[in-house]
Amino acid sequence: MPLYEYISENADDSEQSCRICARGFELRRPIDREPLEVCPLCKNPVKKVISRVNTPKVAKPFSVSNAKQAGFTVLEKKDQGVYERQ
Repeated sequence: MPLYEYISENADDSEQSCRICARGFELRRPIDREPLEVCPLCKNPVKKVISRVNTPKVAKPFSVSNAKQAGFTVLEKKDQGVYERQ
């Protein structure tokens, strides 16, 4: 299930929102459900926040031995359209 972030629409007004939605909170919800519209605690309106996406970072290209250890088949180009296992 994806993780969604929500924050109070009245985040600047601490009297209207609770301490949870004023700072923002995360919630796991199925993809097919409608976005949350009110805070589960104080019932004040909340909005969905677009958050960062976590992408893997590869510092260096994998070597042939690393690829083999990871279970990949490594092929070497011998001729036009002809590849051979290493």
